[in-house]
Parts: sequence; structure tokens; C-alpha cells
Amino acid sequence: MKIKESKFIGSFANNTQLPKDRLPEIAFAGRSNVGKSSLINTLLARKNLARISNTPGKTQLLNYIRVNDAFYLVDLPGYGFAKVPKSEKRRWRLMIDDYLKESPYLRGVVSLIDSRHGPANSDLELISWLAELEIPCLVVATKVDKLNRKQFNESQNRILQTIERFPVHGPLFISSANGQGKKELWQSISNLLE
Repeated sequence: MKIKESKFIGSFANNTQLPKDRLPEIAFAGRSNVGKSSLINTLLARKNLARISNTPGKTQLLNYIRVNDAFYLVDLPGYGFAKVPKSEKRRWRLMIDDYLKESPYLRGVVSLIDSRHGPANSDLELISWLAELEIPCLVVATKVDKLNRKQFNESQNRILQTIERFPVHGPLFISSANGQGKKELWQSISNLLE
């Protein structure tokens, strides 16, 4: 996919505030520190469009990025080990729940998994829940540049065996650092948008 323009539109706390221009949406979800923001920046060939932090849990709202005036990438708050109060994590979860259940423009969710660790229980809960909601899910394993060949093969096998029982697309194996898998991910996103 050729990216002509990408623009950060805003951060929103609930569905009543979301953009009203009725464009299709692809959401990115994953544990805190899985590399969501880095991957979005790599896909869009921008450095700081999605905010990157060394501290897990910086994405706290629904962040909308309009691409080519044709669709949105939506960066969802991370889940997992963000150092925030439990009440804040509950608020994020409710916000994500509402978004996934109520957005009529959502075409699919890119579920990110850290290739070094494989799917955590929280990743599998999300994938299972997306299946229940009948929302297409594309599984993407990040940070593959940090694995040697043997580790990559083990990671690939572990992820494939874990997700094979779910109705998902993928997995794709991606590196934000060197761009590995970027073309394949854009192709899969294009398929979801169709």
C-alpha cells in the first residue's frame, strides 16, 4: 500500500467522541510494551506519529490516525503490565470493550504478540473474545529482529500451535527495527479493509 498521507486526528475517551466521517477502521491491540506505536510508525514511515515510550501504558485513549483520507488506524490502550492503578486498567478495558462492540466501522483488529515470549493469557483472551464478537483478527508477532534463527523457529512453532484453534488470520512476523514483514502486513490490512 502506498501511503500518501497520514495524520493524527485525536485521542478519544469514549465512542460518542469518535470521528464522524464514517471511514473503515483497523485497530491495533496488544500488551503494553509489545511495540504497537513503533509498528504503526514503521507502517506509516513516520517517526513520532504514534507516541512511543519506554514506560508501558502510555497509550491511554483511543488514538485515531487517518491514512490517505481512506481509513483509520486506531491505537488502543495496551494491556498487561502497565504500572497504573487497577481502576485505570478497568477503565481502559471498559473503553476497549465498548469500542469493539459498538464501532460499526471496525473492519478488523491487529493483535500484537511479542515473538520473544509468545502469546500470554491476556493475548489469548483478546483473540478468543474477538472470535466471539465475530471481529476479524490478524495475529502479528513483533520484535523478530531480536531473535536468532533457532529462537525464531521455536517462536514461530509455539505461536502457530497456540493460535491454531482460533479463527484468525496470520500469524505474520514483523520487525519495526528493520521493516521485515511490513509489505505482508499492509497486504493483510488491505484484505481486511475490502
